[in-house]
Amino acid sequence: MNTPLRFNEALLIASRAFQPFQCVAWAPQDGTGELSLTVIDRTSTRLLGRTQLSSSIYTDPEQLANVLKKSRDELSQQGYDLQPWHMPE
Repeated sequence: MNTPLRFNEALLIASRAFQPFQCVAWAPQDGTGELSLTVIDRTSTRLLGRTQLSSSIYTDPEQLANVLKKSRDELSQQGYDLQPWHMPE
């Protein structure tokens, strides 16, 4: 996947990367173009991780994949069991 990602595509990819947990994503209305991702447990009561991505990261499939893999690795190191995932092609 070499073409730039659109915002909605990045959201969908991020939400699938953290299954079985929920990934809540939003763009702050401050005009910066950033995307905020928060991973929470299935009961929506426990924050597992949070990150902010600039548009240059979430529109680039390679950079997005690297950030998501790093976040997944951090959650795994904390003992959370994630489903297998790979970046769509």
